[in-house]
Amino acid sequence: MSMVDEFPEFRLRLPNGKMVARGRLLPEKGAKGSRMFVIAAGSPVRANTVPSFAARKPPSYYTRQQLIDTGVIRRSDRWRGYLETVSDIECTSPSAAAEILMGCSANGWGVWKSADGRALIDHFGPSAAVPNRPWLVRGSNVSGLDLVRRQWLPEGLVTLAASHLRQGVRQGVGKDELRTLVQEDYESAATYNQRQQLVEDLHAFLSRMKPGDTVCTISGGHLYVGEVTGEAEQTQSEDRRSNLRRPVEWKPTGHPYDELPEELQQKLSIQHDVVDLTSVQAHIEGLGLTYEELVEEAEAIERDPSTEFPALTARRELELPEPTDELAGELLVHDTEWLREVRGLLWDERQLVLYGPPGTGKTYLALKLAEFLGGGPEQVKLVQFHPSYAYEDFFEGFRPQEDAQTREVAFRLTAGPLRELADLASREGNRHIPHFLIIDEINRANLAKVFGELYFLLEYRNKSVRLTYSGDDFALPPNLFVIGTMNTADRSIALVDAAMRRRFAFVELSPRTEPTRGLLRRWLAREGKDAEPADLLDVLNSGIRDPDFHIGPSYLMKKGVYREGGLERTWRTKILPLLEEHHYGEGVDIEKRYGLAALRESLA
Repeated sequence: MSMVDEFPEFRLRLPNGKMVARGRLLPEKGAKGSRMFVIAAGSPVRANTVPSFAARKPPSYYTRQQLIDTGVIRRSDRWRGYLETVSDIECTSPSAAAEILMGCSANGWGVWKSADGRALIDHFGPSAAVPNRPWLVRGSNVSGLDLVRRQWLPEGLVTLAASHLRQGVRQGVGKDELRTLVQEDYESAATYNQRQQLVEDLHAFLSRMKPGDTVCTISGGHLYVGEVTGEAEQTQSEDRRSNLRRPVEWKPTGHPYDELPEELQQKLSIQHDVVDLTSVQAHIEGLGLTYEELVEEAEAIERDPSTEFPALTARRELELPEPTDELAGELLVHDTEWLREVRGLLWDERQLVLYGPPGTGKTYLALKLAEFLGGGPEQVKLVQFHPSYAYEDFFEGFRPQEDAQTREVAFRLTAGPLRELADLASREGNRHIPHFLIIDEINRANLAKVFGELYFLLEYRNKSVRLTYSGDDFALPPNLFVIGTMNTADRSIALVDAAMRRRFAFVELSPRTEPTRGLLRRWLAREGKDAEPADLLDVLNSGIRDPDFHIGPSYLMKKGVYREGGLERTWRTKILPLLEEHHYGEGVDIEKRYGLAALRESLA
């Protein structure tokens, strides 16, 4: 078949060398609808293939081997250490041509470039210049049938039903025009919400999706991945289940859904027929490959040496550093193993509550531990709950804001602290860094009202939910941890309900147990002070029957306590008022039972 002038000659520069291969796009389509591509004779070919090539791209791998065996590709006399094409080679797609030459997985629509440096896909129009994207298209339940196994995989297709959409809708149609068509064609066949979503799905399929894009679908508990190899076509299928079609080269095997990275599972749980998966593109590119195979594949592709291969970046593991003896000494914790246990609970549950009486250092410990585990205060945000705190304050809601130019005040959607921290944690490059939200006095708010649909995400981190205000599909990033503090002496609001207890691990900080019990004594020893305050606190707490009203050591760990008259002043103004509230209405003489004089007498 002769070359044609519909498109210019395209070139492909082989990695780690100056050799350039040449080729052209053909007007003919292959058996599965992809545009054919021909490699010109005399083009250089990489001598070796990456180890993962046979498993990732078996058609290209075996075609390459056959061409070598038959002598169509042979050792080059011009380029030392390279092979060379003896004659023109027709390939089923631009990607197949690139893969044969490069010996690794490649997106031919991006790597083949014309003399002016424009990629092959750019010659299809301005919209094609957008970088390649991955998409999820659902096909396992189309009007009750699994089209993935029945049609998509065997025939090399991805489809949308478009059962009532008129014929003749052009590719690249604008969203406004598409909205009018859907309104007219589906007026009695779909609800308002269904029509809105259908416009988004059709626009993505017809105008945003393009050759070279990755497409994913789920069937039988497996994720299947392929490459879009051609333009969208409209037909009239007999059962009206697949009227819009694109050719796809599917990879031969699927990936078990339960073994997918958590961030990828979150995006795949979004319940739309077409979903943009750009935010998890790196995870998709690395599916089925070991770290070593990714390194080899990255080296086989010509890249800016100052940048890291995205699939390798996505593989960087989230880690919580192990607490050290130095940290235990700084926090005056009795045993480093206790800190390791708290770290383990955070790793397993991702949500934890430190609870105990007032003055036990819950907030201080939460902040210091979060800063250590997160690598610094930049990854830590603190909020304090109170009875009037609401979902709109915590996550997102419409709040009055003044326009900087007109000075007019209008209600605008505003992100709360959790959404801000979640957006920061999910930013590319941050996903392996732990981020912490500290919620002080977590039991003082109406938790069901504050968390809303986020209640579900605390337990199911691999899922997404549709948000109340913005309508976005949202998931909690895997690297976002939550530490709450709870004052057990606060009876103004009921303690957390069973749903909250199921979602959080609970760690007690109480004067009757370590690390709180000996905290004051260790602090006094470090500061070189007399141990009497620790003895007085032990005697005081031994006389309080309700452990929720024991007095924490932090009241006596302040500089003012150790100035002249400071201990008496602190006892009189901080500690005794708490006990008066505890014994309110009981007729107890607080001074006589808990005053310094009485406690010193009992010590003597």
